[in-house]
Amino acid sequence: MQRSELDDLRRWKNSPSRKPLIIKGARQVGKTWLLKEFGRTN
Repeated sequence: MQRSELDDLRRWKNSPSRKPLIIKGARQVGKTWLLKEFGRTN
């Protein structure tokens, strides 16, 4: 499943001046899935 948030995380990872990442959002919207998928593919 491709999501635009994964593209945002890839841009964040490749940024030379990136800051610490904080993922916020409502319950059960896919925050954990997003980070697991990002870790698995990158």
